[in-house]
Amino acid sequence: MGEVTVSGLRAVREIALTGSFTAAARLLGYSQPAISRQVAAMETATGSALFLREGRGVRLTPAGAVVMEHAGRILAGVEALQQDLSALDDRLSGRIKLGAFPAATAVLVPLALARLRTEHPGLEVTLAEGPTPTLLRQLRARRLALAVIGVGAGLPDYDLSGLGQETVSDGGLCVAVPADHRLASAAAVPVAELAGETWIAGAGTGGDPQFQAWPTLTAPLIGHAVRGWPARLGLVAAGLGVCLVPEVAALSIPAGVTTIDVDDPTWLGRSTVAVTPPDPDAETVAVVAALRHAGEEIRSRRRNLARLGT
Repeated sequence: MGEVTVSGLRAVREIALTGSFTAAARLLGYSQPAISRQVAAMETATGSALFLREGRGVRLTPAGAVVMEHAGRILAGVEALQQDLSALDDRLSGRIKLGAFPAATAVLVPLALARLRTEHPGLEVTLAEGPTPTLLRQLRARRLALAVIGVGAGLPDYDLSGLGQETVSDGGLCVAVPADHRLASAAAVPVAELAGETWIAGAGTGGDPQFQAWPTLTAPLIGHAVRGWPARLGLVAAGLGVCLVPEVAALSIPAGVTTIDVDDPTWLGRSTVAVTPPDPDAETVAVVAALRHAGEEIRSRRRNLARLGT
C-alpha cells in the first residue's frame, strides 16, 4: 500500500457522507480539482477505486467502504492527538460564557468553538443566544464574558461606552435566492437588479431589528414575514421570494438556495463585532481571536465557492 494521508482520509469521508465531490469540496474549503486529486492519490495508495459515479452523485465501492470505516477512527485519533499536544503548553482553562445574536450562531460561533476545542482544550465555552440589547445587559452585569453583535447601517446605535470592541467579520449582508433564480449564478449584482423582487422578511420581538429587504430599496414588496431562519430560507428554496442573510451565516443555507453579494455604493455596510468588558482576561481574548479566525475562514470559503461558480 502506498501513502495514505490524513487529508485524503478527510476527503473520502466527506464525499461518502455528502454523496458529492462538489459538496465535500465546499465543506472542506477545497476546489473541485483539488478534492479530485485527493481521491486519486488515495486510490493510488490503496490500489483500488473508492467511488462509483451514479447520475449526479457517487457511492462507495467495497474498498471505499473499508477506507471509510477506518477513516472515522483514524481522524478521531488525530484530533485527540492534536488536543493532547495542545494541552501540554496551554494554560487557559475554566469556563467562559459567550453570547451571540442568532445569525452568528449558525456558522461563525460554531467554527470558533471548534477551533478553541483544538487550541485550548482546557477552556470550556458555553453559548447563550439572544437579541443584542439582552446580550449587552448581560455583558455589563458580568453574566457574559463577551457578546457577538452586529453594528452598522440600519441598526440601532447601541450604547457600547466603556466596553471593548473588536471586529471579527467585516462582511455585511448578502441575499439568498432560489438556486434556479435568474441571479443565482452571479457572484455579485448591482442593487438595481433587486428592484421588483419579493422579499421574505423577519418577524418577531426581543429588541433586535428584523431583517427585511435590502436596506436602500424604496417600497420593497414583502411577500411573507416569519420569525425563524429555517422558515425564511425554506420559503426562498420554494421559490417564493428572496431574503437577506448576514455573511457570517451564508454558509448555512440549505440545498436549493444560494447567496449573492450586492454592489451598492450608497449603503454604508455592517460588521460583526465581539464586545468585551474593558478588562478582558486571557480566556476572553482567546475566544475573540477564534471568532476573528472564523470570520476569515467564512470569507475565504465564500471566495472559493464564487470561483467554483456554486
